[in-house]
Amino acid sequence: MLFFISMSFFCMSMKFLLKDLIYFIEWEIISLHSMAIVMTFLFDWMSLMFMSFVLLISSLVIFYSKEYMMEDININRFILLVLSFVMSMMMLIISPNLISILLGWDGLGLVSYCLVIYFQNVKSYNAGMLTALSNRIGDVALLLAIAWMLNYGSWNYIYYLDLMNSEYQMMIIGYLVMLAAMTKSAQIPFSSWLPAAMAAPTPVSALVHSSTLVTAGVYLLIRFNILLTDSLSGQILLLVSGLTMFMAGLGANFEFDLKKIIALSTLSQLGLMMSILSMGFYKLAFFHLLTHALFKALLFMCAGVIIHNMKNMQDIRVMGGLIMSMPLTCSCFNIANLALCGMPFLAGFYSKDLILEIVSMSYVNFFSFFLFFFSTGLTVSYSFRLVYYSMTGGYMGVSLNMLNDYGWIMSFSIFSLMIMAIIGGSMLNWLMFFNSSMICLPMSMKMLTLFVCVLGGLFGYLVSNVNFFFMNKSLYFYKMSTFTGLMWFMPVISTLGIIKMPLILGLNCFKIFDQGWSEYFGAQMLYIQLKNYSLYVQEFQNNNLKIYLMSYLLWLFMLILMFN
Repeated sequence: MLFFISMSFFCMSMKFLLKDLIYFIEWEIISLHSMAIVMTFLFDWMSLMFMSFVLLISSLVIFYSKEYMMEDININRFILLVLSFVMSMMMLIISPNLISILLGWDGLGLVSYCLVIYFQNVKSYNAGMLTALSNRIGDVALLLAIAWMLNYGSWNYIYYLDLMNSEYQMMIIGYLVMLAAMTKSAQIPFSSWLPAAMAAPTPVSALVHSSTLVTAGVYLLIRFNILLTDSLSGQILLLVSGLTMFMAGLGANFEFDLKKIIALSTLSQLGLMMSILSMGFYKLAFFHLLTHALFKALLFMCAGVIIHNMKNMQDIRVMGGLIMSMPLTCSCFNIANLALCGMPFLAGFYSKDLILEIVSMSYVNFFSFFLFFFSTGLTVSYSFRLVYYSMTGGYMGVSLNMLNDYGWIMSFSIFSLMIMAIIGGSMLNWLMFFNSSMICLPMSMKMLTLFVCVLGGLFGYLVSNVNFFFMNKSLYFYKMSTFTGLMWFMPVISTLGIIKMPLILGLNCFKIFDQGWSEYFGAQMLYIQLKNYSLYVQEFQNNNLKIYLMSYLLWLFMLILMFN
């Protein structure tokens, strides 16, 4: 059903694109005297196309989960969670209104948390809390933007974008939306939650943490793209997203967890989308968003099959020679990897190459230019490193294994996405940019992208190709490799960095006030002294009848004296 809805949405998006249609639908939920609660939906080629891609990937992921989550007792609950996630995403995509965007946005955050903690263990809970709390910052920013939009009298932001750009006070809405998008799309300094969210089941990673949830922030900024052109917010976003792209590419070259490498790759591509969007090319960002969704979901699905067959082993160092045992999965994995690298005529090439050529033509400084191209080289480097470790050589795991390609349900999903990962980029290129523009560059600049890719691949191979009695060069730079491999210490800063000092302060307050001298000489001392006096008096009264009677007579005598 999801697949057929996806196809119908795609056909509608083509019609809307060719005829330049936009449908703005208002649904009046309740009308009471002069007050009306109205729900608004925006259908244009962009929202319909994005919805068709989300539904296509979700249909294949749910079909794939039938086999991957076969041994799970609560598989129905899992499917319902995935479907509720898709519904939240739909809500976000077709909303031109900040209130309904917040409904979809919060739905995404909540369902994402539930899916991350699906395998209930301490690691999953920690990852879930990090994910939820990082995203709460963005939710708060969105709530503040809603409060600030009260100045306009309506929350339909789509009408006021030009006004927001011209009025200095209203640019604050743009900054708040940018902050919300940065948390959801895991830009620096909120990057640490995305690799942590790999604690979720692999089908979730394929749908949520590669193609849909993390691109929600990019999609929101595409809608608000007028606010980024020729403004300080655009320049800030360009710097932050460029650094994110560089940081993720560098970190993936030091990572050994299969899913985390692909997560960092997602982070790198999100940085690429954000940076080209901040330069004002929103159509290119959307184009890369769609092509990336195809090959990244495929990459995660292939990784899921490998993990499933390796009996839940994720370390790439214990893989090797998988191409001999799982030829179909590994072929699809390699196609997805090449699409990610920007191999000519695969899906990633059309969007990535176009973005880099537009950057070469644009007016950007050398630092941004360096980040774009160096990060592209790093992408190819970690992709080749991943292939070298997992596909080539001999198998490094246990001798008795059950590596096979016989899971036809998973293979069908992978094969379907593989076809899209091959033809998707070319198809979208023909459909989206029908009035083609000339890209005029000198030969050296034109070949720079290809040269950087080849150099990156060579570097990734040479760094990984180690023999016996080989002294690892990265150990000479141990501190540097620790710094880059741990994502510039961001996971530590996001968790311990925030909570350590308040916890120490709380401990000290507890020690000094609740368990310290002031407590001992204050309230506790008073209580102990009074208790001791009472015990002393009780001792007298219990043990000596004469004293008891004497004290009674004295008390009586005192009463008589007082009343006389």
